[in-house]
Amino acid sequence: MNRTVLFELGLEEMPARFIDDALHQLTVRTKDWFKENRIPCGAIQGYATPRRLAVKISDVAEQQPDMEEEVKGPAKKIALDEEGNWSKAAIGFSKGQGQKVDDIYFKEINGTEYVHINKFTKGESSFQLLAGFREVLLGLSFPKNMRWGNSDLRFIRPIRWIVALYGDTVIPFQIGKVTSAKHTYGHRFLGSHSPTISEAEEYETVMEREFVIADVNKRKQLIVEQLSQLEEAENWLIMKDEALLNEVTHLVEYPTVFSGAFSDEFLEVPEEALITSMKEHQRYFPIRGGDGSLQPYFVAVRNGNSEHLDTVSRGNEKVLKARLADAQFFYREDQKGSLEKKAAKLQKMVYQEELGTLADKVDRVKAITDEISTLLDFSEAAAAKAIRAAELCKFDLVTHMVDEFSELQGIMGEKYARLFGEEEDVAVAIREHYMPTQAGGELPATVIGSVVSIADKLDTIIGSISIGIIPTGSQDPYGLRRQALGVLQILRQNNWPVSLEHLLDIVYKLYAKEQLSERNEAEVKQDVQEFFTIRASYLLKDEGIEPDIVEAVLVHGIHVYPVTIEKAKILADKRQDPSFKSSQEALGRVLNLAEKAVTSEVNPELFENKSEADLYESYQQVHDEYKQLMATEQPEKALRKLTELTEPIHLFFDKTMVMAEDEKVKQNRLGLLHLISDDIMSFADFNAIQWKQQF
Repeated sequence: MNRTVLFELGLEEMPARFIDDALHQLTVRTKDWFKENRIPCGAIQGYATPRRLAVKISDVAEQQPDMEEEVKGPAKKIALDEEGNWSKAAIGFSKGQGQKVDDIYFKEINGTEYVHINKFTKGESSFQLLAGFREVLLGLSFPKNMRWGNSDLRFIRPIRWIVALYGDTVIPFQIGKVTSAKHTYGHRFLGSHSPTISEAEEYETVMEREFVIADVNKRKQLIVEQLSQLEEAENWLIMKDEALLNEVTHLVEYPTVFSGAFSDEFLEVPEEALITSMKEHQRYFPIRGGDGSLQPYFVAVRNGNSEHLDTVSRGNEKVLKARLADAQFFYREDQKGSLEKKAAKLQKMVYQEELGTLADKVDRVKAITDEISTLLDFSEAAAAKAIRAAELCKFDLVTHMVDEFSELQGIMGEKYARLFGEEEDVAVAIREHYMPTQAGGELPATVIGSVVSIADKLDTIIGSISIGIIPTGSQDPYGLRRQALGVLQILRQNNWPVSLEHLLDIVYKLYAKEQLSERNEAEVKQDVQEFFTIRASYLLKDEGIEPDIVEAVLVHGIHVYPVTIEKAKILADKRQDPSFKSSQEALGRVLNLAEKAVTSEVNPELFENKSEADLYESYQQVHDEYKQLMATEQPEKALRKLTELTEPIHLFFDKTMVMAEDEKVKQNRLGLLHLISDDIMSFADFNAIQWKQQF
């Protein structure tokens, strides 16, 4: 008779942020464990609350199915000695399979006979095997494990109880000093002391009776339903942030939604600060009215029932009032003085010991912004705004508000800049220069914000790498990868005709002038280029560009990034175009031999036949226009111009022996191919592309 199996691990409260992953691990590992142990079972249901991780497995068979398998052993020549008797190898093999040598038979595989045995394994009792499930529980991994008391066991939190049931029978095992049993614990305040789970199938029912909603999805849905009911009753728009909703789901075992209010005098504080106080510090849901404005109310989730909610609400209102009073005080204090005085305080804030203070960083960002503004041919007014935004981009780091709420950096900078009378473009750019704040996040919407953002990010990336801070593995404490991706995404969004390498050179020269780099300049440049190339590869592949084409267009750098993307897409289309095959072969043949050239100088007087003269003439006709098309960001037309060399190249190879015996003639021909290859490689490395697979 099949039965339901239950395992519950009772713990001290776990951090909410760890629960989703722990539950996923538990369900996946459970499925794998039952498969590896050949125990047939039905549905697997995972449960989690702050104080427990549990899994229920339905329809578990009483025993493993019997198994008969053919096992291959040593070759016949090893299994028999010269006299035809069984060797030690054959005897050991049969004994190891629980059989006798009389059970051996030979079977030919690829012309060689091997020993075989039919091995029969009787299925073991599931109940006996289930005690081994403790290894699944112990195998759960967490970002932080700790050792508790005198125990050698390292786990996320102390284990307080274990429930392990096969139907109504306890599965005996022990973890640390805790032995499995039928006894669990309900809600810390509402549940009874050590209730009993008589039958594994009754788990959810018993838990709900003990004021524990063990099913995460059910608990979350209860919260959502209560929020919706409150919205409808009060005509509110509750800001149901998904991350916050998920977090409060993992903070409670028995959710009850309630609301509270705060004085509308606090609404003078920028809503971002109020929302941050509510969401990040108190785990409250802010509320908007029908017009979208923030309202002086909040919604929270209690870990308990609906009794004495008024008292709970008043207590939370007092806590929030203190938080908001602090925010109000900070906001008012921050409006004293001037922006220049605040920016001057950056001189006392160390950015990096080797790179100076935050004031030093701001000076570099200003200089880089000035250079980029010139490169982009900004008007005098636009350039002045960009430089002013760069000058003020970090001033809010010294404010009380950002000191308390670090996530508001840039946001408060924008608001304070407006209050102090800065131009709107400058204020917006102060906020935007931090964008994107996360992978795939919003990019700056303004040109000035984009320029300052790139300047700041390039200084951070090159500064970090120049002092040896290079991300490795999953370690990237300064977010350099995200910032490099941001630089490329901003360049693409604005479609600027600016080479990434040119932008990097601006920063290299600044660092050389100020003698900031502690490492060899060539090594720094190589590391930075590789770092950006990897990020560009990631973005191109994310757009569906195949790896070989990515390699082909990035072979000599990223250059004008929007053009590089366009080149990659053009080549992806050409790979599917049979009419391009002849051009691809011609350009590829040039690249193959051009590597052997020792010079790119060509002397027409050394030409011995018409085909090489014609190819040189065709190259001269194509070259200047091709370069002009590339310089004006017209890669499709440029490739079309380059393919005008297809026929002259084929005729050249048909009529000309490149590797001539005369060394001067040979090098002259190779030099011609090298000239052409320079143009080809400025588009892409055609030989890196797997053309043959497509034609």
